[in-house]
Amino acid sequence: MQKYLRYIFLIAPVFSFQICKAQIKSTQQDSVVQLYGIILSADSLRVLPGTSVIVENKGRGTISNDEGVFSIVVEKGDFIRFSSVGFKDVVKEIPRSLKGNDFSVIQLMVNDTAYLPSTIIKARPTRAQFERDFVNTDIPADAYEIARENTSAAKRRILLSILPADGGEAVSSQMRQQAQKYYYQGQQPPINLFNPAAWADFIQAWKRGDFKSKK
Repeated sequence: MQKYLRYIFLIAPVFSFQICKAQIKSTQQDSVVQLYGIILSADSLRVLPGTSVIVENKGRGTISNDEGVFSIVVEKGDFIRFSSVGFKDVVKEIPRSLKGNDFSVIQLMVNDTAYLPSTIIKARPTRAQFERDFVNTDIPADAYEIARENTSAAKRRILLSILPADGGEAVSSQMRQQAQKYYYQGQQPPINLFNPAAWADFIQAWKRGDFKSKK
């Protein structure tokens, strides 16, 4: 007898779990609703194709077809938003007390008034006014003119004096200094005091004003 009771105690939780699982599944199936219907304009009862039917906070939805008809699976208690360009949004709730798993609607959409900014219409200017405004209009420089100004010799000298070296330039300068140091290792580096090319570069830099104070 005790052996049978032990088997009963072992099997009972399994049956209880299966019954609870079946009840939850049945409850979930009962809460699912097939929502379908047609969307029309309230003033002329014309069909509204392309109307969005969105289940709020669920990230799901659909749109009405060319005849304004739609169909979507929802759950009881869901809020459905109907949205169409030029019409006010409508939000409907699927009744929690709905009997059955089908729910049909005929949704009427009301026109939404759009207020545009005012437009001032003025008469055409006279020829004298047009000529005066055309001559006095400050036309901004185009891209070519801006590029030409930015690549001029004077602009490049200014940018060279104020812009710091980037990472690549700093590394290249360091590598050149290291290479020159290793090249003249063990001997005296040459002095450019009597080098004509060095003097020519110095004179050109002096004429350009490279040694003037930047203040």
